[in-house]
Amino acid sequence: MKILGYEPVVLLNTLSAVLGLIVSLAITPLTAEMAGGIVGVASAVLGGIAAAMTRPIAPQAFTAIVASGAVLVGTFGYEVSQETVGAINVAVLALLTLATRGQVSPAPPQSPAKAGTAA
Repeated sequence: MKILGYEPVVLLNTLSAVLGLIVSLAITPLTAEMAGGIVGVASAVLGGIAAAMTRPIAPQAFTAIVASGAVLVGTFGYEVSQETVGAINVAVLALLTLATRGQVSPAPPQSPAKAGTAA
């Protein structure tokens, strides 16, 4: 996967370096914690994009995006309760279930005799 012709790791390292420079020069009210939160969310979003492109889809990547987003929002001074984060995660998982249901099917049941034998 490439974004603007670059690997995601290159973009994340560039983002981290630019934010570190901005924080060290104190040209904005951005703190090191805020910059870290931004890089964390960017990492989670890029991971989510990679997970969306991979089959089968990994729901954990999307719940990580929600959690890192909540951390970022908290870093900027907004309080997000655990209940709200949990409710958003449930909604994300429900949407993922709807989106991926066509990609999965239940396995046929095995009899206990077959399940315990080695092939």
